[in-house]
Amino acid sequence: MRLYLASRSPRRRELLNQIGVAFDTIVFREGLRGDAQTDETPLPGEDPLIYVERVTRTKAEHGQRIVNERRLPVQPVLAADTTLEFQGEIIGKPADAGDAISILRRLSGQTHQVLTGVAVTYMGRTEYVLSATEVRFRDIDDHEIRHYVMSGEPMDKAGAYGIQGRAGLFVEYIAGSYTGVMGLPVCETGNLLKRFGWQF
Repeated sequence: MRLYLASRSPRRRELLNQIGVAFDTIVFREGLRGDAQTDETPLPGEDPLIYVERVTRTKAEHGQRIVNERRLPVQPVLAADTTLEFQGEIIGKPADAGDAISILRRLSGQTHQVLTGVAVTYMGRTEYVLSATEVRFRDIDDHEIRHYVMSGEPMDKAGAYGIQGRAGLFVEYIAGSYTGVMGLPVCETGNLLKRFGWQF
């Protein structure tokens, strides 16, 4: 069995390979020609849990439309979205280096929640699961933050850090799914795929 992965994320590709799922990648357009359906801008006052589910389901369903339009072989489409919730606020990817520094200063010495939604769409049916993981950072000084941001690693990541990279140095405590913080919770994803007939 194969599926389509509606994501550019190398981490998600790596994690699907890890659990033995064969896949082809569907890439959404970005920038000025980007797909309006995959706009990740939160709605005014949107709850983080509602936001991550809305964006994840939309990505999966848009991926299915692309499969249909291109007359690609029929197989399930998997999409995921990761965001941070901190003090009730949605924190996505940093806009620039200054934004990344500001986000990391806010998270320093604090506990935040990483929300990763996973959706699979197949034959008109969409199923969704959520992974919620609590992460606490130790106190991070300004030199460490600036040095980390200069590495470029935070720029395409929700919350301006990648737990599997250098930011692992900042993580004092985690309760939940490590792979969920990376961008694809493998336990929840495996259980979701079982609903569509996958066997592991």
